[in-house]
Amino acid sequence: MTTLIPVFADQLSLSLSSLRDANSQSSIILMMEVASEANFVGHHRRKIAFLFSAMRHFAETLRQAGFAVRYVKLDDPENTGSFDGEISRALDELQIDKIVVCEPGEWRVEQMVRQWQERFSLPVTVTQDDRFICSREEFGNWASGRKQLRMEWFYRDMRRKTSLLMRDEKPVGGQWNFDQENRKPAKPDLFMPSVPSFSPDAITLEVVELVRSRFPERFGSLDGFNMAVTREQALKAARSFMQERLPLFGDYQDAMLEGEDVLWHSLLSPALNAGLLDPLELCEMAVAEHAAGRAPLNSVEGYVRQIIGWREYVRGIYWLQMPDYAQANGLDAHRRLPDFYWSGETKMRCVATVIDQTRRIAHAHHIQRLMVTGNFALLAGIDPHEVHEWYLAVYADAFEWVEMPNTIGMSQYADGGLMASKPYAASGKYINRMSDHCRQCDFDPDKRTGPDACPFTMLYWDFLARNREALSGNQRMAMMMRNLDRIDTGELQQIREQSARLLDEIAPPNTASRRMPSL
Repeated sequence: MTTLIPVFADQLSLSLSSLRDANSQSSIILMMEVASEANFVGHHRRKIAFLFSAMRHFAETLRQAGFAVRYVKLDDPENTGSFDGEISRALDELQIDKIVVCEPGEWRVEQMVRQWQERFSLPVTVTQDDRFICSREEFGNWASGRKQLRMEWFYRDMRRKTSLLMRDEKPVGGQWNFDQENRKPAKPDLFMPSVPSFSPDAITLEVVELVRSRFPERFGSLDGFNMAVTREQALKAARSFMQERLPLFGDYQDAMLEGEDVLWHSLLSPALNAGLLDPLELCEMAVAEHAAGRAPLNSVEGYVRQIIGWREYVRGIYWLQMPDYAQANGLDAHRRLPDFYWSGETKMRCVATVIDQTRRIAHAHHIQRLMVTGNFALLAGIDPHEVHEWYLAVYADAFEWVEMPNTIGMSQYADGGLMASKPYAASGKYINRMSDHCRQCDFDPDKRTGPDACPFTMLYWDFLARNREALSGNQRMAMMMRNLDRIDTGELQQIREQSARLLDEIAPPNTASRRMPSL
């Protein structure tokens, strides 16, 4: 009796639940590079190269472990271009009695998998993806009956469950959250630690050339590709982060500096989300650094919170709310995504810098995403589904389960406050406080009208005025609304008129506005 075991691009782990009973005599592992996924959105070329290279290396790892692997490359002449097509072709060419597959990370793919048994007339077993700390069922039970699904309370339960940074059932250091200590702006004269770089081997070079030739016009650079594409490389990168950048990660995790793509961030999320690293092992590595006296508690707690807090929480929200979540548009935002999100051609220094960095390395840290590109889209009233598709396309760590809630809920407040207690809207003054971008910008973050008014600052007040009714019941917005009321009527009219002219120029309304309710 032969079992076919499909393994997807975000399941590159020998601990995958679907592999536990597999053996070379009775199992065939199927891995597929398919055009339908590469083209689902306009994925960054570096992202595609990373995933294909990591997949091909993982296939070699499986073979060395004794597994039989059927690997379908993108340019294979017989490649049908889709998961369904490759499953069908494998069943036609092999003597397969059943399929065992670990639950996919994306709702769309899982719907497809759930149809395989009927479509192909053979048994299909879907195993739980227990690489995550919180199962979908467990999150659903946690969320049931709660009026608010706030991450902080979920995070505390995950701390209790894992015992990370806990002592005698209480948080180490006497408090759960050290976020107030983690908002320092960085200075250019600070010592910046190096980041590991991995020279591409023959497999990676072949993939890079494939992507270069197959997607010549696609967004993103392939130059100097140096990402970790194996578990060994990912572990080396993890150890480097823990030793060299974790100690100051907490202090400066929200900072932005010209010419510094990484600062003290880990760059581990692509490998983590693809399965090359395990979330719990990373948290334990960080906690060990604190226990050894090499990393302060605020940095370690902040890092642990991102993984067992935010990462697990957004996955839970995704599966709890899909499929309706993808179309949520609680603020009735319907403008088109500006072209400069792809070209980087804008006089706003912060936006141009983040887009350029994104184009070069398919990476931007959470504040660059939330408070620069995300904040601008929120203030401008961009259709949240367009924003979601852009984030899904351009970042190497972006799989839908993690990207969509961060965009729809956290960044664009399109779910009406299910995730965030208020919109993450800010003027140019925030960017000036947390970065040095404004020093070299044509716009003044303190000005809200006039030719040199910062678009962030101008649009911030327009956003508040435009959404006054929708946000009037939010107590956390009360002070902002009072500040809005203090603006002279004539000046506010000027702000709104100048904002309208700017937005009609860079982000005209979609012809078909999609008003979707908050969730």
